[in-house]
Amino acid sequence: MKARIYQPARTAMQSGSAKTHHWVLDYAPAEAREVDPLMGWTSSGDTQTQVRLRFPSKEAALDYAKEHGIEAIVQEPHRRKPNIRKGGYGENFATNRRGPWTH
Repeated sequence: MKARIYQPARTAMQSGSAKTHHWVLDYAPAEAREVDPLMGWTSSGDTQTQVRLRFPSKEAALDYAKEHGIEAIVQEPHRRKPNIRKGGYGENFATNRRGPWTH
């Protein structure tokens, strides 16, 4: 059994980093999906792809995989650097501005 351990990225609706501090173990699909000819639904007999395990740390996820004999691949997250301006958000409304503020 193969699995992937990763830290989920934030969704497009998030501006913060909530719900991105845990690590997830997802199983790789063991068989291809099939399209049902009558209804057109996509199905598979592999139930492991429905399992998603969450762990507080990468080490805990690796320990679980090692303990259960799961071949795991770790994907490190891409960290973005913080966008911190000198004046911050309040700079937009400063009264000591040298020129008029325009878009």
